[in-house]
Amino acid sequence: MNAVWWSLAAALGGGLLGAALVAWRMKRAATARIAELNQLEQLVQRRADQVTALSHELRTPLSMIKGAVDLLREGTPGPLTSAQQRFLQVVDHQSTQVIGLCESLLIQAKIEAGFFTPQLEKVDVSVVVRDVVTAMRPLCGQRQQRVSLDVPQVMPRIPADPMLLTQALTNLLSNASRFTTTGGSIDVRVMLIDTGVAIYVTDDGAGMTRAERHRLFHRFATGRPLADGTGLGLVITKTIIELHGGEILVHTASTRGTTFLLTLPGKS
Repeated sequence: MNAVWWSLAAALGGGLLGAALVAWRMKRAATARIAELNQLEQLVQRRADQVTALSHELRTPLSMIKGAVDLLREGTPGPLTSAQQRFLQVVDHQSTQVIGLCESLLIQAKIEAGFFTPQLEKVDVSVVVRDVVTAMRPLCGQRQQRVSLDVPQVMPRIPADPMLLTQALTNLLSNASRFTTTGGSIDVRVMLIDTGVAIYVTDDGAGMTRAERHRLFHRFATGRPLADGTGLGLVITKTIIELHGGEILVHTASTRGTTFLLTLPGKS
């Protein structure tokens, strides 16, 4: 009888020892995983801080250069020759491009650091779209591009961050203008759908091949190999729409233009 009890006690002790060993190993693995996650968070934060600092250091002098160029083009210091005007136009365009890149890098750094969250409020999407189109028309007009807008007369308000939505739409219209030929047209349409709101941005540019389409939404890649831009705009746009619970779709064909479709849910 004593032998049986000793056997049971030994088995029970062995089981408890085994369970304790498993628990110790699990705790050790969990501790290692937490330490690894903390290290990754620190690396992401450090990278975001570096990008933010670099973007700030670049943006400040570039903004001063652009301000000086604007004054020269306005003729404030005195009249300019036609050749000087052309050179200043190039400087102005390139400064604007790099300032835009700095802004995109800042936003991308916030996205990767997890600091990029929408501040939702009830928004009339048609008003946001109309404001963006109005702001973009002068830029498109420099290339004699026509921008048409079609919105419903009455729109329900949906939960959205107006600032982020403006950023996403501006990115799409800038992208459409880049890929539309001089004298071409860009169509913007807002529609009510069962799940919320749909926004279409269509250009009549050269479109994309399947390989070019595959490169979309990748950082520092654009639809066309020689296209002007970094590809960050579309990455940020996709992130903004997905943070709203929406989706971005693309329909394109070589030589037949491109349509971007954004969907935004009607309820949060």
